[in-house]
Amino acid sequence: MKNILIAPLFAASVLAGVAHAEDAGKCGTAPQDKWMTEDALKAKATEMGFDVRQIKVEDGCYEVYGIKDGQKVEALFNPETGVQVGVDGDD
Repeated sequence: MKNILIAPLFAASVLAGVAHAEDAGKCGTAPQDKWMTEDALKAKATEMGFDVRQIKVEDGCYEVYGIKDGQKVEALFNPETGVQVGVDGDD
């Protein structure tokens, strides 16, 4: 009976670890001296239609807080390339 319960728990923990590793890697591993400046990212995000209110660094990503298409958004960007890699809260 214990094996029946342990196997699904083990599988879930392994999958959670893989998902976390994927999240950590989506923003790249470049050192901060290779990142684009916040001003450059703000300009790029503005070109993409964001009304940027604030930019933070979180888990190796630039996190842009703003308005897009009339909705509040927390978008994640690769700090080296400026490519949008997700929206905070995405799985």
